[in-house]
Amino acid sequence: MGKNKPDVREKVLEHGFSFLFDEELVMLILGSGTKELPVERMAEKIVEVLDDCDFEDSVKNLLRVKGVGQSKALAVAAALELGRRRNSHLRAPIKSPSDIVPFVKNYAVCEKEHFLLVTLNGGHEIIQIHVVTVGTLNRTLIHPREVFTLAMRDNAAAIIVSHNHPSGNCQPSEEDVAVTGILEKVSIIMGIELLDHVIVSRESYFSFLENKMLKNGKEKTSDMNEDTFEIEKDETINEENDLPEWDEYYAAAELEKY
Repeated sequence: MGKNKPDVREKVLEHGFSFLFDEELVMLILGSGTKELPVERMAEKIVEVLDDCDFEDSVKNLLRVKGVGQSKALAVAAALELGRRRNSHLRAPIKSPSDIVPFVKNYAVCEKEHFLLVTLNGGHEIIQIHVVTVGTLNRTLIHPREVFTLAMRDNAAAIIVSHNHPSGNCQPSEEDVAVTGILEKVSIIMGIELLDHVIVSRESYFSFLENKMLKNGKEKTSDMNEDTFEIEKDETINEENDLPEWDEYYAAAELEKY
């Protein structure tokens, strides 16, 4: 038992959490087993219980496992709930600026500015939400390279950026406007569309798209339904030829300017 636990920790440190089996993840949560039930065996039983019941019944069913007390049962259930909350955005379709607000609203209560990147697939479904930078009380420094490195890693077709205003005033600052302009220019170079920049506070939000502050958004206004990301496409257009072919070295050189 003593040998297996460090092995699990070493595996996750070397390969990441996705490398572990469910039982090994549970072992990390439990920390230890009992004299009668080693942690490996306890983790196996817990996974069996979780596979056979709804989340709402998980605690009471876990308490039926020999050696699993209230503390361990609640720890496992809490980890499941945290994971569920953190990943509730996965594959959520974003059709309008207001659709993204519930998924970034939790950052509105933060005392420091958090600059977020939302990556989306070709159907404008959320792939992932990344925290790119955390700033001071009134300023966040952001570099396009950080944004688009993450976007390319996620194989994103489009992105939305967002940040919170701790002051409660959602109106964009001059810096917000400048950063958005740079990101929009780089998005054209990279072929990854910037759909919107959304600023959130406790009470409201501000969308650059809704307020016609995106250059690309202005050009597409006539082709778009009001306040929506769903562009009416001409069926005769070949989507593969819709974007210019950028030489990767040229794109990299242009990106360095910013």
